[in-house]
Amino acid sequence: MIVLILMASILMASISIIQFKNEAKEYHQERLERKESAIKEHINYVLSNTTYPLTTNNLDLIFKDKIHELAQIHNLEINIYGLDGKLLKSSKASFSVDNVSPPIPKYILKLVQSSIEKRYVDIKNIDGQKNRSSYSQIKDEKFKPLGILNLPYVEDDSFYENELQNFLIRLAQVYSFMLVIAFGLAYFLSTYITKSLKTISDKLSETSLNQKNEKIVLEANSKEINLLITAYNGMVDELEKSAVKLAQSEREEAWREMAKQVAHEIKNPLTPMRLTVQSFQRKFDPNDPELKQKLSDYSKTLIQQIDTMNSVASAFSNFASMPAQQNETLNVVSVVELALDIFNEEFIDFESDEKVIISKIDRTQLIRIITNLVKNAIQAIPEDQEEKSILVRVKKEQNNVLIVVKDNGIGMEEQNLHRIFEPKFTTKNSGMGLGLGIIKNIIENYKGTITFDTEFGTGTTFTVSLPIINS
Repeated sequence: MIVLILMASILMASISIIQFKNEAKEYHQERLERKESAIKEHINYVLSNTTYPLTTNNLDLIFKDKIHELAQIHNLEINIYGLDGKLLKSSKASFSVDNVSPPIPKYILKLVQSSIEKRYVDIKNIDGQKNRSSYSQIKDEKFKPLGILNLPYVEDDSFYENELQNFLIRLAQVYSFMLVIAFGLAYFLSTYITKSLKTISDKLSETSLNQKNEKIVLEANSKEINLLITAYNGMVDELEKSAVKLAQSEREEAWREMAKQVAHEIKNPLTPMRLTVQSFQRKFDPNDPELKQKLSDYSKTLIQQIDTMNSVASAFSNFASMPAQQNETLNVVSVVELALDIFNEEFIDFESDEKVIISKIDRTQLIRIITNLVKNAIQAIPEDQEEKSILVRVKKEQNNVLIVVKDNGIGMEEQNLHRIFEPKFTTKNSGMGLGLGIIKNIIENYKGTITFDTEFGTGTTFTVSLPIINS
């Protein structure tokens, strides 16, 4: 509405300016024609009553005194030229006929002679003001040309400019008043229309999947807004149904993830327990003098794995996370060496720069880290590979203990490197891909890091760095 009013006011002002200019142009053109017609009738009257012969050379004598009288009567400057364009007589008071006076340009003489009416009006702009100059032939009673009448006419548009200015002022006042009314109407109409939309907008901004959303109870005067309210209330019902389904799906997904993690954590100690029992069964000798010591070692290993399974089961039964950290002061070197005893592979070697590296750490979780890395290293080596090698090395570096597990397996392809610690990602035919992700969380809980260096076809080296926590 406001834009239309502004456009209408600009259009009206433009049309008015053009109209006033056209009226001024027509007025000056008609006024000059009326003046010229009256002066020519007066000139014809003077020519009919003069005693001088009607020749071009006598025009100066005929209008010697009459030209000033004609100029005063008609309030217009009058110039009389000969047929050759030279000035003969002028109504200017200070004018004298001499050779300095400019003649009529030749192109004007040609235009006057070639026109049907024997008349031509020359229009020029001098100092920003439009000047009309009329040229027409003076004839005797027998229509014989005697000379050329020139009437200079300066267009005075001050009257029309004042009228135009007054009109534009009145037009601006009217449209300003209309604009104020339009602003008021637009404000009240927009407030009336958008009041319901504001309510809907507020409700939409408060809508969330994690909360109980209220419906809009509003009866609007607009049919379209009522349809929008109905659509919103329907969306709230659908959103509530979706929220229930989503919550149920999230709970089921959480149970599935927990079940996978618990199964993986239980499977880890079962494998070394099985290997330990098989090794004990294969190497059992009743006459062995170190039977009691070996039996004690096997028993300790089984008890450690059983304790790990028990802690996992307890955590699951209490809906908690994996076993909490139970830090104890221990020798990292001996614990790592003990964790390797459950593996029967002869190609597993252990090295340590020092015999004792004391730290405060959870024994069960440290064993879980070693068991998982070594198990992955064994599975990374193809069964048909002739030379197999796994090196587990422990060393101290500043305030950290480094555990390095290096194998000469198939390594990892480059496109899988960024996904190696992702849950559920695995390159093996079996397993759930949770092992590396779990031990990474364990290591990071101790403010440690786990890195790897691999080359496809050559092998992989995992490096675990754990801070030495002093008691």
